Parts: sequence; C-alpha cells; structure tokens
Amino acid sequence: MADVKWIKLSTQMFDDEKIRLIEGMPEADSILIIWIKLLSQAGKTNASGYIFLNEKIPYNDEMLATIFNRPLNIVRLALTTFKQFGMIEIDDSQFLSVVNWEKHQNVEGLDKIREQNRTRKQKERDKKKLLQGGHVTVTRGHATELELELELELDIDKEIPYDEIINHLNELTSKNYRTSTRKTKDLIKSRWNEKFKLEDFKKVIEIKTSQWLKDAKYNSYLRPETLFGTKFESYLNEKNLKVEEGMFDLSD
Repeated sequence: MADVKWIKLSTQMFDDEKIRLIEGMPEADSILIIWIKLLSQAGKTNASGYIFLNEKIPYNDEMLATIFNRPLNIVRLALTTFKQFGMIEIDDSQFLSVVNWEKHQNVEGLDKIREQNRTRKQKERDKKKLLQGGHVTVTRGHATELELELELELDIDKEIPYDEIINHLNELTSKNYRTSTRKTKDLIKSRWNEKFKLEDFKKVIEIKTSQWLKDAKYNSYLRPETLFGTKFESYLNEKNLKVEEGMFDLSD
C-alpha cells in the first residue's frame, strides 16, 4: 500500500521564534508533542495540510484528544496557541489545516502517493465487481464502464474554469491563491457539480469582497475554503455592499 509513512521536520525547528515562545509556556512539552502529532496526522490525511476524519467530518477537540491520547484541556490549550501563532487555521466548516504545509513538505511526493492510492482503489473496485459475478462491459476498444466514467469525470474537470475563478479572487483581494491546490479545486468542483456557474463564483467573490476586504476581522476569510464552502449559496443571495464607486480599488 502506498500510504504516507514520512513527513519532513526541519533540523532548525527549535530555532523558530514561535516554537521558542511555546517552550517558555508552562505546558510546553505537551503542546510541542501535540504539534508533532498534528503534523503527523496531516501527513496521514494527505490533503494539502488538512486534518479530518473524512471529507465531510472534521475532527473536533474531543476527537483529537482521543487519537492523540492527551487530556482535553491540554489539546484545547495547544490548538488555541497554534491558532494565535498562525500555525494552524480552522475554516467556517471547522476543518483544521496546517499553515504553509506545502512550503515545508514534499508536495509532489505526497501528490504521487495520493494518485497511487486512487489507482489502487480503482483496481480494487474493478476486481470486486468481477468477483461478485458481474462482468465489466467492454466498449470503445476494451475500455471498461469504470474507465469511461473516469474519462467523463476528467472531461467535466476540463470544463471547470478554475484559473478564471481564482484569478478573479486574487485580483480583487490582492492575495495569491493557487488553482493547483487540491482542496481549492475540490471545493470549486463540488459547487460546479451543484450547477453553479462562473458568474455565480464571481458574484460570491465580489459580494464578500465588498463586505470583508476592509474589515480587519473578516479579511482573512476571503479565501477559497470560506467562499466556496457549504455557505456558497447563501453568500450568492446576499446583497453586494458596493455602494461607493471604486469599492474594489485596492490601491489604499
């Protein structure tokens, strides 16, 4: 099995200012162990730094305390510390992610493992279908039904304007999100499969930018995880607060 068995840790990890500040705290050792466990769990999940039970269920404090085998109050203290120091982020759907995961890990290697897992699972499904007594219909020169479904999915993926959506977000917010990030693509694809179109994505970006861009508290929520998540439709139906000309002028 092509599971993730390694993550990278810098030899200069303990020279980092944030780690040194944590070392000065009363529960330093416990907090640092939980940090290592979070990094390890992010490697196991292999989802661009996100940590979750599955794509629909995020881990809560109690669940992390159980799998990390640490007291709940210590886990909560650690998570609060990591969030304050900008080491983790928790989106509106309560999904936790390690900040700058792609900067510190071998992302290409992790992507390769993820693709190997996807291929292995596909083969297992094919084999199971054959063992259950059914046969796989052969069409298009020996292409199986499952292969045709995969081809169709890839064709749909090519139709989704990932670049145009993210470029619009970056242009209005002066941020630098990438279309190659798996979580971002998955979020956009989920909304696209719900029949939302390019104009809807642009409208949500413009509505929330008009509301949050100059708000110090909410500016950080101008990101794909928030905008294209489960609240997408409700955002789409909000009113644009662009009441003054030049609301999207980012020069100031």
